[in-house]
Amino acid sequence: MAKDQYLLILTTFPDIEAARQIGTLLIELQIAACVNLLPASQSIYRWKGKIENKTEVPVLIKTTNNNYSAVESRIREVHPDQVPEIIAMPITHGSPDYLAWISESTFD
Repeated sequence: MAKDQYLLILTTFPDIEAARQIGTLLIELQIAACVNLLPASQSIYRWKGKIENKTEVPVLIKTTNNNYSAVESRIREVHPDQVPEIIAMPITHGSPDYLAWISESTFD
């Protein structure tokens, strides 16, 4: 059996309620082990030729590579943005106990 590959997924939501909704859903479905909702931050970006400035809640999701597609799908289903930020970064190192817990907490 191959060792799990772990991911840290970053996304943002427009408010804490929406962030809590997706976080809870991902945990209930067992496709994420942990979801951190960070304090609101200001995002400045260009969209359709205009500079935008809005408040967003950053969300950090710990999961396995096998669950990435399901996590991305669920975010897209509930996210209000036309092109939501969904960035996955591999976790190359970590506490063996914590990484094992991610595997045990998710459904592959």
